[in-house]
Amino acid sequence: MCGIAGILNLDGSPVNPGLLLPMTDAIAHRGPDGQGQWAEGPVGLGHRRLAILDLSEAGCQPMSTSHGRYTITYNGEVYNFRELRRELENLGHKFHSHTDT
Repeated sequence: MCGIAGILNLDGSPVNPGLLLPMTDAIAHRGPDGQGQWAEGPVGLGHRRLAILDLSEAGCQPMSTSHGRYTITYNGEVYNFRELRRELENLGHKFHSHTDT
């Protein structure tokens, strides 16, 4: 099962990205297949990956939308992601991986 970590600076100060690596290193046993960090402004996200659905680099998290407006990291599985994906593709959305994220 993947592991996630995060920082939210309530005072609005920017996150020090260097703080995310020790956090994700501490949960490396949760995700031996990779790790990633993302920080913007007062928010920082860290992820340790257990690759199951999409083993390519495209499935790495944190994952951002193509325009960069939204970024996500999570631990879990969306069981009906194939149906949701088809519905969203029919609405014009583009996907860059084959994972459930």
